[in-house]
Amino acid sequence: MTATALAAAAAAALLAGALFMWRRTRRVVTTPAERAVHATLHTASLAAVPLRRGLTADSAGQAAPHLRALTGAEALGIADPDATLLAWDGPHAELTEYFTDAAARAIAGGRPVLVSGPGERVRTVIAQPLLIENGGVSGVLGVVTTGRPGPGRLGAVAEVARYACGQLELAELDASRARLDRAEVRALRAQISPHFIYNALNTIASFVRTDPDRARELILEFADFTRYSFRAAGEFTVLADELRNIERYLALEQARFGDALHVRLRIAPEVLGVVLPFLALQPLVENAVRHGLAGAARGGTVSIIATDAGTDCLISVEDDGVGMDPELLRSGALDAAESAHIGLANVDDRLRAAFGNDYGLVVETAPGAGTKVSMRVPKFRAGIRA
Repeated sequence: MTATALAAAAAAALLAGALFMWRRTRRVVTTPAERAVHATLHTASLAAVPLRRGLTADSAGQAAPHLRALTGAEALGIADPDATLLAWDGPHAELTEYFTDAAARAIAGGRPVLVSGPGERVRTVIAQPLLIENGGVSGVLGVVTTGRPGPGRLGAVAEVARYACGQLELAELDASRARLDRAEVRALRAQISPHFIYNALNTIASFVRTDPDRARELILEFADFTRYSFRAAGEFTVLADELRNIERYLALEQARFGDALHVRLRIAPEVLGVVLPFLALQPLVENAVRHGLAGAARGGTVSIIATDAGTDCLISVEDDGVGMDPELLRSGALDAAESAHIGLANVDDRLRAAFGNDYGLVVETAPGAGTKVSMRVPKFRAGIRA
């Protein structure tokens, strides 16, 4: 055998060996069972996306093909809690009336109902109620099969229904959190109204005769402040907008306190676009003015600082006023007596709900030593935008 032939034979042997190892590795890493599990998980994740928005005609229509694939059904329907058909995927549209009738009975009884459709080839409709824990029935899953389904098929339909219920429960939790956020924002707005608006209007009134131009400027500041504070859109805002509203608030307070109130701002331009909960800074600044400076005869300074800290933005509001007892603050006793501290708790809760427990407020204070309240906000968090 020539050297060329030997080299060709060696190359062929190496190629055959590599092919054998690839096939062996492929069998180990991607067995049919593994591929089936991967496909099932992928299909389940596709169904989860629309269901996380709640059960509507639109979300049901998008989820139905994936739920049908998970159940292996010939056709699949989804009904709402009133047994009204939201979506139907697949053939046998003549069975929709059978499904809605079975869905009504499944809702009433809180358990699966099986009905047989017309025709020579018997098809069964399984109406499986979507039972939310402590929440009743959120809808019905309808599965069409040929013949009488056995325990295995019924168990599979029940598991798919349980998975769908889990996604709908998460959707309700998301909606509940959004409602809670809106309620907390309304609470902050209500807190702003009584003690600030009255003082602001009194301050403006005092300038009407002595300095009409100054009164006109303050009226515009007050109008812009209230327009922003009572806006209807969104639970989040950008730092630039929040700071602009704080400047309006401080302009009104400086008109009231005069030279007794000094303001120091140090804001890094690169963090102006950071998203944070709406009215997250207002209670902190208001607390600094009301409880930090109003009780000090000499007045004082409020410092607002926002700096770039890598993946986060650090924001602090500090005053050199009367301070408070940190033990009293930690005990929560101030919450019952002073509404501004309710505002701090509100902001702390909303920060943690939005970004996690690592992003709450940090309060540093002592009697006679002023107060510093700090927050850390991520520069980006998926799903959160102004």
